[in-house]
Amino acid sequence: MAKEHHIYEELIQIIPERDVMLDEPLRNHTYTHLGGNADYLVRPRTYEQVQEVVRLANRKEMPFTLLGNGSNLIVKDGGIRGIVMNLQNLISVQIDEHTIVAQSGARIIDVSQQALSHELTGLEFACGIPGSVGGALFMNAGAYGGEIKDVLTSTKVVDREGNLLTLTADQLDLDYRTSNIPDKGYIVLEATFTLEDGNYDEIKAVMDDLTYKRESKQPLEYPSCGSVFKRPPGYFAGKLIQDSELQGKQIGGAQVSLKHAGFIVNIDNASAKEYIDLIHFVQKTVQDKFGVSLEREVKIIGEDPV
Repeated sequence: MAKEHHIYEELIQIIPERDVMLDEPLRNHTYTHLGGNADYLVRPRTYEQVQEVVRLANRKEMPFTLLGNGSNLIVKDGGIRGIVMNLQNLISVQIDEHTIVAQSGARIIDVSQQALSHELTGLEFACGIPGSVGGALFMNAGAYGGEIKDVLTSTKVVDREGNLLTLTADQLDLDYRTSNIPDKGYIVLEATFTLEDGNYDEIKAVMDDLTYKRESKQPLEYPSCGSVFKRPPGYFAGKLIQDSELQGKQIGGAQVSLKHAGFIVNIDNASAKEYIDLIHFVQKTVQDKFGVSLEREVKIIGEDPV
């Protein structure tokens, strides 16, 4: 415990004490309401604090994990060792003519709403994506024919050594639901989007239509990680799962949604193990029935219980 207290003391020299938590249940910080505890959960408020925490983790040779806002993530029941960083305090959104600079903790839904209020078009597709700006860049989030790489100009990140870098969108290798951000170990601090002039009523009409489609088709009444699988070439993941007669399939408190087969929902205090076991069951069933491999879109991190 002396070592833990020593690390804690160093963390609160960097970040205000209210934003440093010991042995924090991560189920309180994920959309799925799954996950064990983090040894240390920190919520920095400045870019400099992000840099200093990364440098501290390096000096102490401690594991370091960026949580994001937990919308496309499953944390295992054993939790996460070392320092876990949540950027929920970095939520500033600044607009100047056609440019929006949004910090990584801001919700991409809120950024699309701000674009609407300034009559800027290009982010309508993001009006129903539940993740943060940082998470949207991490996986080049997209929906309804649009994706982040269509509108992203540049980003500020912190690298594994704690250096602050400004990168162009081209330097992120953005592709379908992927980027080089995880491989490079970047922590996204902010994104700069370039949009075009539009008509308020037309933009709102598109967003209202997409919101209706999302709310009518997606099981938003239950905790989930969103769409579990990437779209396999030539197929739709949800249709394959539906045709495999898996809707309603349940392991413990985790269920393949009756409303949208591409979603797995936490309907009754599921454990992460139950959720992950159901993902594997769906993958095996679809593979056996159709010979199609479903690749996870959701990220699984953390440790199994001891």
